Amino acid sequence: MAELQSFEGKVVVVTGAGRGMGRAIAEKFASLGGRVAALDLNADEAQETVAGCTGGPHLAKACDVSNSADVAAAFREVVDTLGAVDVLVNNAGIGRAPDDGSDEMYALMAKRNEELAAGGPATTHVDHLIHMQDAGWKSVMGVNIDGAFYCAREAVRSMVAAEKGGSIVSISSTSAQSGEGAVHYCTSKAAIIGMTRCLAGELAGRGIRVNAVAPGPTNTPIMAGIPQEWIQSMEADIPLGRMAVPAEIAEAVAWVASDAASFCTGSVLVANGGSYFF
Repeated sequence: MAELQSFEGKVVVVTGAGRGMGRAIAEKFASLGGRVAALDLNADEAQETVAGCTGGPHLAKACDVSNSADVAAAFREVVDTLGAVDVLVNNAGIGRAPDDGSDEMYALMAKRNEELAAGGPATTHVDHLIHMQDAGWKSVMGVNIDGAFYCAREAVRSMVAAEKGGSIVSISSTSAQSGEGAVHYCTSKAAIIGMTRCLAGELAGRGIRVNAVAPGPTNTPIMAGIPQEWIQSMEADIPLGRMAVPAEIAEAVAWVASDAASFCTGSVLVANGGSYFF
């Protein structure tokens, strides 16, 4: 009997694969026999990911997932080079963008922390929403949810044309449930869950499973833009006492995408160290 977690000969598309969690996910699928298409805004980083993947053939491709035409072109190249898509991992995501009010919020957070450290009453409000401009909101939503939709659409078109089933896994976040974090980020990650549940029902008859993985705080480059005090506060609230490492999230993604999870669709697999219960 074939190994339930084997992806031998299967085409796996991973977005945001240039570093961090995306790179770990791409490397995991490659280690299980998958032919990986590593899509990333940064072509050099996508190529570095592919260079570190075992087996092959693999493909590194620059792609702006927030641009539907760019996504369609990337998927055409994937199909032409590697074959019809079997697995899509919607991993590409950002936590902040220019003009989204993050700089103002972090400055206010630092001022409030100074007030608390001085022992006096904290009178500074850590506002984010009122400083967020349309462009900042749209940039995060464009990558995190529009991009996931565009990629899911192209993956399903490929699967349907090839008359075979498949698996889609989108990366949500514990923040979708807890509401902790920036409004554009939390909103986009909650939207991932709604899209996952809707598509799971629509595509089940075609043998296409659609699930989400909701990580908690994970030690990825996206954390570099968050003040250290906030990171320490997040870690203190995690029962396991630490952030995840990307390889741990990659294991969860590979499992739910595999035949080992053949009866799972419309599900959210939570990997957050017990920090919040869905």
